[in-house]
Amino acid sequence: MNRTRTGIRHLARGFTLAELLVVMAILAMIAAFAGPQIFKALGGAERDSVKVQIANFSSAIDQYRLDVGKYPTSLNDLIEAPSDARRWDGPYLKKTIPLDPWDNAYQYQHPGEHGDYDLLSLGADGIPGGDGDNADIVSWE
Repeated sequence: MNRTRTGIRHLARGFTLAELLVVMAILAMIAAFAGPQIFKALGGAERDSVKVQIANFSSAIDQYRLDVGKYPTSLNDLIEAPSDARRWDGPYLKKTIPLDPWDNAYQYQHPGEHGDYDLLSLGADGIPGGDGDNADIVSWE
């Protein structure tokens, strides 16, 4: 009986400071290795989101072209019928024109320099060019 009480007291005393420091050091090492990977995945997800959105815009632009007979002059033509579009059968997008994940407007130009139209996001920095997350994401590549 005395032996059981001693064992219970030993279990109830908790962790030592050294044990807590070792656990905290292990958690810090895990965070140091995992943190950059998580941020890298988040950046990739934003770029993937833009690529999907550009593909959706491109489909809507192509449908507009089939219905109206010409390309829209702006992305807003996909939501509201322009006065000169007699066969407009939209809206071609279900909602308003969204901003890219970095809160910048998508760029649309018709006629385009790389095709019938150019559609792009300027990336995280919001200016043309750049590398990594700052690189432009374009419809023609």
